[in-house]
Amino acid sequence: MAGIGIHELMIECGVAFGTSGARGEVVAMTDRVCYGYTQGFLTYLAEQGEFGADRRVAIAGDLRPSTPRILAACARAIRDLGGVPVFCGYVPTPALALFSFAEGIPSLMVTGSHIPADRNGIKFYRPTGEVLKVDEAGISRQIVSFPADAFTDAGALAQDEVLPPITDVEAAYAQRYIDHFGSGALTGMRIGVYQHSAVGRDLLAAVLSALGAEITLLGRSETFVPVDTEALRPQDIELAREWTENGEFDAIVSTDGDSDRPLLSDARGSWLRGDVLGILCAAGIGATSVVTPISSNTALEMSGKFLRCRRTRIGSPYVIAAMSEEQLVGSSIVCGYEANGGFLLGTDIAGANGSVTRALPTRDAFLPLLVVLANRDLSIAQQLEKLPQRYTFSDRIAPFPPGMSERLFELLKAGEEEDQLALQTQLFGHFAGEARSIDLTDGVRATFLSGLVVHLRGSGNAPELRCYTEGDTEVIAKEANRLALDQVQSMFSEA
Repeated sequence: MAGIGIHELMIECGVAFGTSGARGEVVAMTDRVCYGYTQGFLTYLAEQGEFGADRRVAIAGDLRPSTPRILAACARAIRDLGGVPVFCGYVPTPALALFSFAEGIPSLMVTGSHIPADRNGIKFYRPTGEVLKVDEAGISRQIVSFPADAFTDAGALAQDEVLPPITDVEAAYAQRYIDHFGSGALTGMRIGVYQHSAVGRDLLAAVLSALGAEITLLGRSETFVPVDTEALRPQDIELAREWTENGEFDAIVSTDGDSDRPLLSDARGSWLRGDVLGILCAAGIGATSVVTPISSNTALEMSGKFLRCRRTRIGSPYVIAAMSEEQLVGSSIVCGYEANGGFLLGTDIAGANGSVTRALPTRDAFLPLLVVLANRDLSIAQQLEKLPQRYTFSDRIAPFPPGMSERLFELLKAGEEEDQLALQTQLFGHFAGEARSIDLTDGVRATFLSGLVVHLRGSGNAPELRCYTEGDTEVIAKEANRLALDQVQSMFSEA
């Protein structure tokens, strides 16, 4: 079969490919598509001199039903290019990244993160870090080819690909945190572990136990549960409250599907927002420079805890690029976090007993959870009380087709700044008041004289519209979010 460009393959199959990797509906992510994207990634790395003599490529996946099939297609692509797939099993994304960075080899993680099981994805890593925006164009222009008679008309491999024996990467990832905090750091704490279908559910429990905590396993599921740390399901909120009703736990912990985004509740079962957890973790490690997307809580700057604060577009590649710039200006401890709670460590930090915890510039769930839990001077509630009282809430409209999203943002961005502010006041003034400033870093983020913030953004991972709101109380932020989404829906229902 003649070769095809990655860009053309993307149009043909409808599976988006960008710096977050490939992600789409499982029915569209055929073996042929997954094979082609893997080959495109590796041929790009070969151009860059990063897929050379060693030829090893580390691969792993989450617990969705479609993951083993996609892993097999990726392994076949690696082998057909003369590579050696190193199968690391079904493990947290940061555990795979830690291994591949240490070994200096490329890697890929088959995961759809928090989205439902009818979708999946592949996240790609260079030997030294995440694929960034500068790499996206290079991968998209690659021409890939497929072996004769390897695929059926439906895009499935003609024969099954057998994955190699598992290479253990979990032990080193767990030891990283045991060394950093010390074996008795959580002695006396009672922690519930909400397991659902998170790929790191057992490893997280093992690390907590090794640090001395008394753990109780909760809510394990053998079917995939799409836990989104930015937009929690009502049942997840209710479960935490039920589990903490009788005062048994100091905290409940969990992660999303591929265990790179954390969830932490206080003793009353109230889940912390990821951007607030990020502030607590950054303060806990003594960060001097903190990078976070524009959607995160402004308590970061208001806290006065950090010498430098940087805001970026939403997505870990933007956070990582800004973290690199912060290192160049000489900041001693650089970190970043996203509104989903994923924490990125840009520089080495000191651990217990003289240990050094190496940088891990990709989303991690374990570090922020453990930093906050290991603060034995203050409970989680007390740590929260010491922050400026600003509250964020996020929700979404799904489905919200890309075409509809384009029309919305064309309207919101039309004209000069004064026109945009006037439109924000017109749309949201009935609950937010007059708009005083607007930020177009990523989507449209308006700040109102009342102190409310309304931020609308199309999702890069799914056909949905995200809405982030911020206010002086949790009730205000949540109600503002509902009213903002109602307003958007009414605009299109009337169209």
